[in-house]
Amino acid sequence: MVEDLRLDSLEGVGPVTTRKLSDAGIHNVMDLIVRGPVEIAEITGMEKDTAEKIVNKARQHLVEGGLIAKDFVSATEIYKHRQSIGKITTGTNCLDTLFDGGLETQALTEVYGEFGCGKTQFAHTMSVMVQRPKEEGGLEGSVLYIDTENTFRPERIVSIAQAHGMDPEKVLDRIIVARAYNSAHQTLILEEAGPVIEENNVKLIVADSAVGLFRSEYLGRGTLSNRQQKLNHFVHLLSRIAETYNCAAIATNQVMASPDVFFGDPTRPIGGNVVAHTSTYRIYFKKSGKKRIARMVDSPHHPEEEVIFALGEAGVIDPEDAEKKTKKTTAKKTTKKAKDSEDSEVESSAEISESDTVESTTDIPVDDSEPLEE
Repeated sequence: MVEDLRLDSLEGVGPVTTRKLSDAGIHNVMDLIVRGPVEIAEITGMEKDTAEKIVNKARQHLVEGGLIAKDFVSATEIYKHRQSIGKITTGTNCLDTLFDGGLETQALTEVYGEFGCGKTQFAHTMSVMVQRPKEEGGLEGSVLYIDTENTFRPERIVSIAQAHGMDPEKVLDRIIVARAYNSAHQTLILEEAGPVIEENNVKLIVADSAVGLFRSEYLGRGTLSNRQQKLNHFVHLLSRIAETYNCAAIATNQVMASPDVFFGDPTRPIGGNVVAHTSTYRIYFKKSGKKRIARMVDSPHHPEEEVIFALGEAGVIDPEDAEKKTKKTTAKKTTKKAKDSEDSEVESSAEISESDTVESTTDIPVDDSEPLEE
């Protein structure tokens, strides 16, 4: 299979073209499909017609190998194919219901919401759950975690893995973290991700957050057009990688408050229509006291509905599990308080009895009426 994906396996692609493509970050046939003819022509300097011919040959090569679908297929074939698409359980009944069984591969799932609503906790949880066996709702794969806000915490991965009865060291070894320092670096990481995905059997790509660096670097309306173009390239690249390499993709997104909304929720995701149209599934997380609400905002087939979840040691959890833990903790505190109170009563009664004994031995009355013996 690896030999079939080499660039020189394509007809008409010789050593010179292979070297030119490799220098531009195109390492195999899959990368040709992901990047597309327009981008390949730009980064290699070759003619657009030549780039289109190479990409078409790559697409035909993958179709013949059964790695991607044919140009024309019946709806029945698509339906059968979708029955075999992998799904990653969230570890909760509520979110699994919202996702209709779990997070889907070959799709980009955008999760947006204000700070503290659980986006990063959800990403950490899914980074653990994807490594579980297939019979337990996982895909037995690795994770590529693109951290743009320095929010990845291995300690959190350890606690989630332990809560689900998994070996923390093995879980950590299968998470590849790429720290992005600017938007250009963030895009470059994704462009160079092809060999990493193949070598490590990556089944989940996390971009946390996908828009943060673009938002901080491109300020003012004068840079808005340029920012949207760069952001459009990134999210489309992420979506194509998920589809081509058969893995799931999560993109967390920041929000802003829309000043023209007088009634209802003024929260709006960053990125505008560029991100909205590219995302396959769009989920809105919001706070509700100690609990969280997840709402399916956009989906090709899911109904628009809301579910309630919570955060705990196991990452995202069902609200009833959080209530059980709260009751258990409260019961432990009540028992401890009662025990401490009982111990203090025992100590005070012991002190009282001791003081009575001391008083009874020291305050013995002396009868002075009898004469002393001479």
